[in-house]
Amino acid sequence: MPDLHREASAWFDSHTYRFDQLDPAALVAAKRGQQVSVLIPAKDESATVGAIVTTLRTELMDKIPLVDEIIVIDSHSTDDTAHLARDAGAKVFHVDEIVPHLGTRPGKGEAMWKALAVMNGDIGIYLDADVQDFTADFVSGLLGPLLLEDELVFVKAFYDRPWASGPPRSSGGGRVTELVARPLILDHTPLLAGFVQPLAGECSFRVDALRAVPFVSDYGVDIGLMIDVLRDHGLDAMAQVDLGLRRHRHQDLAALSAMTRHVQAAFELRVDPSGRERTVERTAVVFRRDGEQMCLSQETTTTVERPPMRDVL
Repeated sequence: MPDLHREASAWFDSHTYRFDQLDPAALVAAKRGQQVSVLIPAKDESATVGAIVTTLRTELMDKIPLVDEIIVIDSHSTDDTAHLARDAGAKVFHVDEIVPHLGTRPGKGEAMWKALAVMNGDIGIYLDADVQDFTADFVSGLLGPLLLEDELVFVKAFYDRPWASGPPRSSGGGRVTELVARPLILDHTPLLAGFVQPLAGECSFRVDALRAVPFVSDYGVDIGLMIDVLRDHGLDAMAQVDLGLRRHRHQDLAALSAMTRHVQAAFELRVDPSGRERTVERTAVVFRRDGEQMCLSQETTTTVERPPMRDVL
């Protein structure tokens, strides 16, 4: 492990950026004619999506021409997510409308995959739709390394994530990252050990790189993309950026349990690429209290792999 530690440490020192090192106005010249698309998968995010789109439009489209389009992919919202996003200035697509002949899978990974079919940019930025107190630094921070370093194809975010009260957590990823993803990374893809938050939902990318790889459904998508980009382009084509503080909705334990199964399934699909079956089912026993009674039930998650969007298009 010592050689691996030195390699991960050297990469961390040379490929980790901070958002406040990057001036959005200066980045406009660095675009050199490239088009930038911001992609936001969203389901029932009416509390935050309108403010996110408004900030992007006013700060990075109207004031300075850094972003060329904002796209929201509506994943079967039951609230006003689509209406609010459209009113704020985003292009809104329902997930079922995109490559409809392939049907629709539930989950975030499906929305991210289908966004590649409707974006027009050379560079894409995925953003989560549940961020509170969103600022334009999220986009300029993720975009800067790609515009300034031609060899980069993929940039991942990390940040401090405070609870509703108390100080920010000053290091590391979330609960699923530290308990599940990081041990799997060390076992199977140790070159990714220098990423602070490999399951973070925010990243930027060159579109040709992500259209060339398959997408894992649901919450396995983030780590699946990193493993594929590492395989195709190498560690030096990847970077990460510290975005400072991020406030968002924290998942309950039942949701985290499902996330862990999707992450484990993503590793199965990547570690054994020779397997022909591109679907993984994982079953867990879960406990919930119903009044005075504790109940035991069985819960199954299904993780599937979507083909490279380049092949679909």
